[in-house]
Amino acid sequence: MMNFTIGGFLIVLLLLAAYPSEARFQTCKPSGKIRGTTPPPGQCNPENDSDCCKAGKFYPTYKCSPPVSETTKAVLTINSFEKGGDGGGPSECDNKYHSDDTPVVALSTGWYNGGSRCLNNVVISGNGRSVTAMVVDECDSTMGCDEDHDYQPPCPNNIVDASKAVWKALGVSEGDWGELDITWSDA
Repeated sequence: MMNFTIGGFLIVLLLLAAYPSEARFQTCKPSGKIRGTTPPPGQCNPENDSDCCKAGKFYPTYKCSPPVSETTKAVLTINSFEKGGDGGGPSECDNKYHSDDTPVVALSTGWYNGGSRCLNNVVISGNGRSVTAMVVDECDSTMGCDEDHDYQPPCPNNIVDASKAVWKALGVSEGDWGELDITWSDA
């Protein structure tokens, strides 16, 4: 009987080793949701095909982003960081606007990490090319559909929101700007 107990114990240990704890492999799940409202007239800038919130639609929110690696998978989107652009107010990192001709990005909330990447460079790879860009803002995954966020939905948790300069540097033709599967890493 003692041999069976020890043998059973060893089998359980082997199973645990073969199937590591789920905590190590947790994905970033939504942390909540926001109900959209209709933006006041002229209050949502649809530049760069930006979405405006729709009344009654629920949008997921995230406090996290997928883990960062040397080749973190993401979706590149386009944003104007200029005054009056679809990015809304000045960038969080330096309270300034940035030219669309400068390679700058906003990262989803989890990757922005409370501003720890502010004014640091990241390397973005896609379309067979790479470009270095400076992090100047957060693409807020926790809030949206309000004046502060230009009445746009919360950002998904896997977004690198980039200026036109980044898209040009990656050699993507202007007609194809919008979304592109990329990888990125800290420079």
